Amino acid sequence: AQLSCLARLLSAKNLTADFGRFPPDLLLFFDPSEVPPGTCREFYARASLGNLDLLPRGSSRRTGLLRGARTCLGVRSSRLEPRQLGSLGALVCDMEPGIIPASHPGILQNLKLCPALTEAQRDALNALILTGGTEYGDPSSWDLQTLQDLGPLVLALNRTTLSLVAKAAREDFSRSIAASYGSLGRSQQEKSRILLRAFAAAAASSHPRLKRSTDRCPLEPINATTIAESGFLLLTYSAEEFNLCLSNDVLMENLEALLNLPLTVQHFEVMKEKVDQVYPSGIPEEQLKRLGLLAHRYSEEEISRWSVTSSDTLAALLDPSKEGWCDSQVQQLLSRYLSLGGTLTGPLLRDIGGDRLCNLREEQMEQIPAQAIGTAGQLNISACSQTKKKQLYRKAQEAFAGLASTPSAYYCGLRPYLGGAPAEDLKYLANAGVAIDMDMDTFLSLNPEELQKLSVVDVKNLLGKNLPKLKKAENEPLVMGWVQRQSQRELDRVLGIGLQGGLEEPTGTTTLAPPTTTASVTSTATSPVPTTLPTVPT
Repeated sequence: AQLSCLARLLSAKNLTADFGRFPPDLLLFFDPSEVPPGTCREFYARASLGNLDLLPRGSSRRTGLLRGARTCLGVRSSRLEPRQLGSLGALVCDMEPGIIPASHPGILQNLKLCPALTEAQRDALNALILTGGTEYGDPSSWDLQTLQDLGPLVLALNRTTLSLVAKAAREDFSRSIAASYGSLGRSQQEKSRILLRAFAAAAASSHPRLKRSTDRCPLEPINATTIAESGFLLLTYSAEEFNLCLSNDVLMENLEALLNLPLTVQHFEVMKEKVDQVYPSGIPEEQLKRLGLLAHRYSEEEISRWSVTSSDTLAALLDPSKEGWCDSQVQQLLSRYLSLGGTLTGPLLRDIGGDRLCNLREEQMEQIPAQAIGTAGQLNISACSQTKKKQLYRKAQEAFAGLASTPSAYYCGLRPYLGGAPAEDLKYLANAGVAIDMDMDTFLSLNPEELQKLSVVDVKNLLGKNLPKLKKAENEPLVMGWVQRQSQRELDRVLGIGLQGGLEEPTGTTTLAPPTTTASVTSTATSPVPTTLPTVPT
């Protein structure tokens, strides 16, 4: 919406001709009819570098962009030539599938820019590759480097194409994907799993399978060597085969290595079942530390029986690099740890995170030692209830009490927890004689009830050099509520940043008393304005 608005504004100001100054994403929202014919090729070449997903597929703006590009580039047939491809970029992603095999093979470079291909486009892509006429040659000649050069197009290869790739090349590529799997983000891991499953399926077609049996492994038994050298091939095992071919002893001896492989949910369920078979009376605490991602497969009821007494065990289970816990599971895990006498430390609080910390019950929150808050770093407790914010603030106050004589350092320690601070403490920070320069995010996190008790001078002193940002936040409910309770005269006189909406003094009925050390205002009319205005400290 912002890009569209900006594009209309530039058009109204006749500033669209110099499109080279603007980012490609913005050009997607330009009106193609306003592009000068003499520069349209350069325009579409630049616009095609933008993120097409900003425009819904099939929308009039997106189809109009492609239509304008085809007209500009003289596309009158199903074949696209290299010069046309160079200007079309990602716009090729919206063209009909028949364009792919009919065009110059360089169209593969354009297709690499597509966020996703339709099934028909994938079929057309494979048909083009199978001709052997692209820069990558026949699939039977591919090696590891070729597969890596294909980039995102590898995701579109079907089983027929992959089956022609040499086994050694497929295995080398799968190993390279599996080796980097653990360091990838969640979305990239999902793409890696798709790739590995596709390569595993191609490999499975050449795997001789024994006659199906209910009590013996129909493939090669899984051992330490298989896991270390060809672990990606385990994706070719069905859950049943994985269960039959992986012994409990091999699992426990190689648990960490198996958990680092991009296996499916079904494989993880098999491993969980086997761990439970090894420890029918409950998983020992030392083994809990090894569960990693497998721990996420356990229910809250199962977690409630775990022996979690050590902070090391809890830290291992909550390892931030092992994402996948549900909040309810973490809540149960923390409850179990605390019920067994565990203590929450600063590092543990960091691993738990502010959001999950807010899920603790109030009585559990009281069990957090003040010193743990002092070493927990910057926790985001915005999701906590006001009662819990007050609890955490009191603990932070105790943790940083030694810094109270140095207001700036004291403020830095308290800052994440000021949402639970009472007005008198905020006034202390405001009038400590040292610049606090409270940032706007912290200001907007303050308890609304307590903020209403702060004077205009208090707020000015709290914000310091950040005071001008209060004007930008004037439509925030917290700010609006505070402004409406202040004298407009004071807002103008003390802040001078143009805040409006304060209480206006009645006109024509106000009598000023003789000057004294405290300026006073009296009125014959009933007014919400205090009869005594606060003295502004020098």
